[in-house]
Amino acid sequence: MTPTVTHFPHLHDTRLVEVRNVRHLYGKAGGANLLVLEDVDLTLCDNEIVGLLGRSGSGKSTLLRSIAGLIQPTSGEIEFPKRAGEAPTTVSMVFQSFALFPWLTVQENVEVGLEAKRVKPDERRRRALAAIDLIGLDGFENAYPKELSGGMRQRVGLARALVVDPSILLMDEPFSALDVLTAETLRTDLLDLWSEGRMPIKSILMVTHNIEEAVLMCDRILVFSSNPGRVVSTIKVDLPQPRNRLDPAFRALVESIYVQMTQPGQAQGGRQNEGLFPGTGISMVLPRVSTNTLAGLMEAVSAAPYEGKADLPVLAKELQYEADELFSIAETLQLLRLAELEGGDLRLTPTARRYVEADVDARKSLFAQQLLTHVPLAGHIRRVLDERASHKAPAGRFRDELEDSMSPDYADQTLKAVTNWARYAEAFAYDEGADLFTLDDPN
Repeated sequence: MTPTVTHFPHLHDTRLVEVRNVRHLYGKAGGANLLVLEDVDLTLCDNEIVGLLGRSGSGKSTLLRSIAGLIQPTSGEIEFPKRAGEAPTTVSMVFQSFALFPWLTVQENVEVGLEAKRVKPDERRRRALAAIDLIGLDGFENAYPKELSGGMRQRVGLARALVVDPSILLMDEPFSALDVLTAETLRTDLLDLWSEGRMPIKSILMVTHNIEEAVLMCDRILVFSSNPGRVVSTIKVDLPQPRNRLDPAFRALVESIYVQMTQPGQAQGGRQNEGLFPGTGISMVLPRVSTNTLAGLMEAVSAAPYEGKADLPVLAKELQYEADELFSIAETLQLLRLAELEGGDLRLTPTARRYVEADVDARKSLFAQQLLTHVPLAGHIRRVLDERASHKAPAGRFRDELEDSMSPDYADQTLKAVTNWARYAEAFAYDEGADLFTLDDPN
């Protein structure tokens, strides 16, 4: 019978990882560089689950991959302190995308790491089967990934990570690709294995943008700002396991984190701009949020029971949004002056209330006015089109302007966002075949 090990999150007397002043930039020499991490410090100790919580663009996954040795940070130190009389600290990683080899069976996928370490076949098989049994997939050893559900595939990824007996389990949004019920089951099973001491690991470091998930699982939460990513606060979670989402203390902690993450300037590490997105002016990076989604959120908040003002945690739960997704929608509305974010609440502006009550044509006209007035890139494209006799301009011209201050991927994302918003508002049109903006619909 496996002995039960109780984990005491307050008894952290052994450091496993020390991260000091880590900074990382993406980009090429002479081109636009993107600073994703700046002066990040982190200490991970024995017997704790630590969560890295933040929105997209906060560098959480970059930090995790740096600790795993998959990325070399631009500057700073990542140290695994030597432990007298013990083997060196090792890490293993569970990815969001499962990352299984489709041509290998479950057992063969789990054995990959052991094979790389030149473990003998009999020992590989024994350890792989034990890991498969541990994570609840006994009987599926000879199945291929295509035969498994998403939750089962992620269990294979977990078994593959555990079978090499790592000191630290790194998890990069391991539940985000799963449906709600499957994710909840896997979280519960993982916490049970951890609390019972049945996993051969000393600590877990996980990336998440799900606030409830962080409070449910973690002993400590490091909240990251974004663009660039910095640790802006460390939250100790003293709630006993297993945790109850309906517990008033649980709800209060979730609410306080929402409030913190919607404070002005939070998304930019304390540097506020119009919409809490990175950059200023036409070089503001914009998210791909559809106008249908924007309209849907305004309609939901305008109606009962919210009547124009909604608590973000409640809204996320009711509409089944991840916090990261809800923040992007809400901040896009704020950029367009259709909503205000304050104290963890979203409040519609009078303009948004008029939008909800308007007919289709009036909605388009109102949205166009907000877009051209408050989104600098949209206004810039429209001015160029107005000034030209042909009322046409190549999209490549604006793409090049954006790439002077952001990566090509962000430039493409930003231009597509503005294009979709402008098409809806009939502020200007775009001919994809010619890659051309125009004031007249090419169709």
